[in-house]
Amino acid sequence: MNHGVHVIDTGFVRPRFDAAYLLVEEGRAAFIDCGTNHSVPRMLQALDKAGLTPASVDWLILTHVHLDHAGGAGELIAQLPNARLVVHPRGARHMIDPNQLWAGASAVYGEDVMETTYGRLRPVAAERVDEAPDGHVVSLNGRPLLCLDTPGHARHHLSVYDRQANVCFTGDTFGLSYREFDTANGPFILPTTTPVQFDPDALHASIRRLVGLKPSAMYLTHFGPVENVGKLANDLHAQIDAMVNIATAAQAHSSDKGQRHEAMKAALTDLYLSRAQAHGWAGDRASLLDLLGMDVELNAQGLGVWLDSRKTSAA
Repeated sequence: MNHGVHVIDTGFVRPRFDAAYLLVEEGRAAFIDCGTNHSVPRMLQALDKAGLTPASVDWLILTHVHLDHAGGAGELIAQLPNARLVVHPRGARHMIDPNQLWAGASAVYGEDVMETTYGRLRPVAAERVDEAPDGHVVSLNGRPLLCLDTPGHARHHLSVYDRQANVCFTGDTFGLSYREFDTANGPFILPTTTPVQFDPDALHASIRRLVGLKPSAMYLTHFGPVENVGKLANDLHAQIDAMVNIATAAQAHSSDKGQRHEAMKAALTDLYLSRAQAHGWAGDRASLLDLLGMDVELNAQGLGVWLDSRKTSAA
């Protein structure tokens, strides 16, 4: 029984890369995450396929404000006359005024890439935004959706526990699991340390907290539901520690940030390849980078920011 949970492929980057979710409870609906501006037609199509209209949606809940999760929030809310936006308190201001969010991402990717990839961010009116601190409950037609503060990937990250379905919607806190890596041994998973707020201790704690709810499945943004939660959590914990060790070793062997970054990318690729092949995946290094190249780059960037923040705090 899927308890009215629908997986939406937002179309970002490639098929089965970026998911959003539609929850339906007796004719009322909530979205969890929404992809980019270009994903809005797919979100509305999912409503239509479920026999609903935009007026049926009460909530758009964002796990965090990274643009692959929240870039289309303003455009989507504009299409949903009755919906309110639910977001972590640290992320609310970025939805009301996305200029800082846009500027930060544009500094990394450039304006042209931002326009093409995400579309110009549209603000959400403050009166339509609800902040969701730890323990906040969203009621979907009487169905409680519990919002939990789950930092580690980002300080503005929340996860949603749906008690009725006994599943968690985890954004990026419970890592990435692309379906191309599935084998007879089940799904393959890895953490995401995307810049700029990676915190390994907080991420360990957030994963333990989610597992402690004993959900039957975790619903990831990248990509879809995964079961066998305990095993996957152990895999995540082991890799977080391994990635921290890779970062600290690279820091010890190079004072040049460019060299440090390249060393981390190479070591991360080695880590993921060895683990994927041990999992039964038949691909080679080039195939792995076709699927994980962007994640390797972003994870190395995030580890670099974390290393620099440690040096600053220790100074």
